[in-house]
Amino acid sequence: MREFPKIISVDDHVVEPATVWTDRLPAKYRDVGPRIVRAPVGDIEFVGGKFTPTIGAEGQGLPVADWWFYEDLRRPLLRLDAAAGYPRDEIDLRAVTYQDMRPGAWQVGPRLADMDENWIEASLCFPTFPRFCGQTFTEASDKELALLCVKAYNDWMVDEWCEPSNGRLIPLTLIPLWDAELAAAEVRRNSERGVRAVCFSEIPPFLGLPSIHDERNYWDPFFAACEAGNVVINMHIGSSSKMPSTSVDAPPAVGSTLTFANACYSLVDWLMSGVFTRFPELTIAYSEGQIGWIPYVLERADVVWRENRGWGGVADKVLEPPSELFRKHVYGCFFDDAHGLRSVDDIGADRITYESDYPHSDSTWPNTRQIAEEQMKGLDDAVIEMIVRGNAIKMLGLDR
Repeated sequence: MREFPKIISVDDHVVEPATVWTDRLPAKYRDVGPRIVRAPVGDIEFVGGKFTPTIGAEGQGLPVADWWFYEDLRRPLLRLDAAAGYPRDEIDLRAVTYQDMRPGAWQVGPRLADMDENWIEASLCFPTFPRFCGQTFTEASDKELALLCVKAYNDWMVDEWCEPSNGRLIPLTLIPLWDAELAAAEVRRNSERGVRAVCFSEIPPFLGLPSIHDERNYWDPFFAACEAGNVVINMHIGSSSKMPSTSVDAPPAVGSTLTFANACYSLVDWLMSGVFTRFPELTIAYSEGQIGWIPYVLERADVVWRENRGWGGVADKVLEPPSELFRKHVYGCFFDDAHGLRSVDDIGADRITYESDYPHSDSTWPNTRQIAEEQMKGLDDAVIEMIVRGNAIKMLGLDR
């Protein structure tokens, strides 16, 4: 084939610089808003699917890390936040400083250089300290401050992370999840300056929020704002703060293998919710959800819709087969999924987008192009073009 197309990655990550919030919040919040403090590191454990770091005592020769302080929260930067460039066996739960990270994790210039090395033309980046859909601020006590934090992050994302990149870094913003009207207002504020992507939770009830089945249609103001602004709702695995696993004593590798499961459950939620009937132009995407599981779920959902909708609670709101709704409203997002690529015809080549997951431990950087070429070598050139860039351009309304 001709030269492999430049890739547009719809799922990468950014580690926020230390000054994102201290540069933007009112002075009265400087001692409680998000800020970086360098401090010793005590134990870091993985219990019940959660990391539990502790600050160590001074003067005991303990390693130091850069910690985010916010209200009562103490969270260190972790090697897992920015594992790119480290051998696999050195990627663990250790706490680190910014200087221990590859500069592309948090600086625009080095990020663009790392994208060049990886054959990436453009990149959509999810947050780190706020977590994948802003759960950090949703859990905060002071919601006035939390709203300011959401807006500060979005302003930094647009003005300092994306603006200097000449269109190569694509803005992805947060919403105040705790208030659907405020969320809608923030979508409108950002769509007016060209933002076409927003984060959302894959399963909101896991965050103590209404589900998308809510009988009051709680989320409709947010959905309406997204539809009106052609803003794609991006749901990253883990954006419900509950990674799938089997038991509290299962090692992290179990959950890592099952990361697609929440995306699977979430997709069925959306297909059976009636949201796409009320909002026929709405678009959603499953970031890092992988794609190999999609054909069976669509097949099963169609069977249930056809055979059981009389008692299944969807007859009056889901008016088309779920597989048809998928092909009108949903994008799957994947990396390193050879099985999924063998199912392109069953999924729909125009519903698949590609990722590199830089700088996380799962990332295919700096070999994303090589892996894509190897796994896609049986596909037509036109299909490859759609998967690695064309569908992302359409989904995000990019000027390419």
